[in-house]
Amino acid sequence: MLRLDVSNAAAYLDAHGYPLRGALTPLGGGVSNTVLLAETARGRLVVKQALERLRVAEEWRSDPARTLREAAALHDVAALLPPGSVPALAFLDQENYIYAMEAAPAGAQDWKTLLLAGHIDPAIGAQVGQLLAQQVAATRDPIPWRQRYGDQRVFDELRLDPYYRFTAARHPALAPYFAQAIARCQDHATSLVHGDWSPKNILIAAGRPLLIDYEVVHYGDAAFDAAFLLNHLLLKSHHRPQWRPQYGAAAAAFWRAAAPAVDPTAVKLHLGCLLLARLDGKSPAEYLHDETKPLLRSVARDILVSPPPDLLALWNR
Repeated sequence: MLRLDVSNAAAYLDAHGYPLRGALTPLGGGVSNTVLLAETARGRLVVKQALERLRVAEEWRSDPARTLREAAALHDVAALLPPGSVPALAFLDQENYIYAMEAAPAGAQDWKTLLLAGHIDPAIGAQVGQLLAQQVAATRDPIPWRQRYGDQRVFDELRLDPYYRFTAARHPALAPYFAQAIARCQDHATSLVHGDWSPKNILIAAGRPLLIDYEVVHYGDAAFDAAFLLNHLLLKSHHRPQWRPQYGAAAAAFWRAAAPAVDPTAVKLHLGCLLLARLDGKSPAEYLHDETKPLLRSVARDILVSPPPDLLALWNR
């Protein structure tokens, strides 16, 4: 199998009908992918290949064939959401687990970067919540969605095991809550789930969100996606406390739009587990300082043991 990198990407793209005509730029790719931005004769492309061993200190592996499923999900979701909500596919290389998609417009920024810089627009939160609600509503029918995406193996490898089981082993007193959350993902499958509904995977161009990174897509518990996004806003509220009211406003706008589509009790359960997982799981949030972690652990325990009646009350705590 070809391992894509900057040294061979030009020849690879040329062979697939996209000759390079400008810069070739490595993008972050998170811990689990190689991602390159290419200026080609046919436009700007993002080329993505899944890694088998992830870039973290702990041993963490996942089947690179998840790339094929991600490409399929981008194609399927594009028919459900408003035009421009997900990138268009350019080509798929099944043998090497690589796909290419249309790049976001020049000047687009990921929502995480904007949020951490203090550019916190509740209107974006509302749009992201609307997209989640639309995706959930459009994929409730188990035929064909469960048939296409019912296999949760990659979601287990990249989320349930490193986030939930690993963290539960470090907090045995809270292990029953993690077991309950895992069971919900497996036994309360009701719609398509992105699995990484995070600000880093939401690009903002001309005031509109563009969703990327469906690599852990599956048919499961939609409450996981809602909790995933709320967790990121809660973490940033502690990392940048000077903007806590603004993060709370963005969370409120997101929740008002998404709430009709998900079970709020399940969202609270996942939120408590995810908050603790981003502190003590295999993929801790890189921007948190050690002095803030004891408080956040306490908040996570409170969410699990004594769930708040109102999710948004967490920002007023």
